Amino acid sequence: MKKYLQLVRLPNLLMIAVTQLVIKYCFLDPFPVEITLNGFGFSLLVLATVCLAAAGNIINSIYSVKADEVNQPAKVIVGRQISEKTAYNLFITFNIIGVLLGFYLSNMIGRPVFSGIFIMVSGILYLYATSFKSYLVVGNLLISALVALVIILPGLFDLLPAITPQNQDSQRTFLSILVDYAIFAFLINWLREMVKNQQDIQGDHKAELQTLSIALGQERTNKLISAISMIPFLAILYYIYAYLYQNIYAMIYAIIFILAPLLWFMFKIISAKNKKEFSNLSGILKLILVFGIVSIALYPFLWK
Repeated sequence: MKKYLQLVRLPNLLMIAVTQLVIKYCFLDPFPVEITLNGFGFSLLVLATVCLAAAGNIINSIYSVKADEVNQPAKVIVGRQISEKTAYNLFITFNIIGVLLGFYLSNMIGRPVFSGIFIMVSGILYLYATSFKSYLVVGNLLISALVALVIILPGLFDLLPAITPQNQDSQRTFLSILVDYAIFAFLINWLREMVKNQQDIQGDHKAELQTLSIALGQERTNKLISAISMIPFLAILYYIYAYLYQNIYAMIYAIIFILAPLLWFMFKIISAKNKKEFSNLSGILKLILVFGIVSIALYPFLWK
């Protein structure tokens, strides 16, 4: 069982599920907004999202064996603990379950066109593993966009169908907040993907992937990552000034757990050279992302 949990990357799947559950039960439910999904319907949304993510992790593991044998040989599952055929069968199974659940859920809320989202995600994850990952920047942007989509989906399926002329202002306000969080998640994950490319440069080179690290070299890529990190830093700074300055607790939380670590990252990435340093910086970005998601759960308390 352990090898299968490693194959689907259980911690990542739990993070996806927790993120969506936090949005539903700690952000949407406590506020007077109109929602579409009951507990059963939202469970289907979470399960569909997790199944597609699991499928994406599996197909990525299948096509990353060559690079992983250099980058993290102890974590290679496909071809050692699980056969490639079995992995493919699991990939297909999770994809079918995810798409079918998405199709059923979309029809249940009267928006059958939304089923196309799950088909699109399934296709993107396959193309990322088999092709897009080899293209400069494209793969990182696609994965980061899918991370942002995890946050957007509850808004699309729970808030959007319940919009009426009477409640459209409040509904759109909460949708816009989710969009802000999604943009934050996109930017932080994009930075993290680039840092992971720095960490895995040797294996990626062996696998003939065209990452920024390989195209520009580690030193120039470090400077580029530091420069790009200014975008979320300035955006968060503006958000604090525009929306949080009247709530001292919200402002302190954002500064200590998000802004300060990001500022530290911006300076440390410039001089990073070895795998351990890049691994630590990747961990910092992951913590920033987690604290950002946690702030959704704190929203009813911090923004009273």
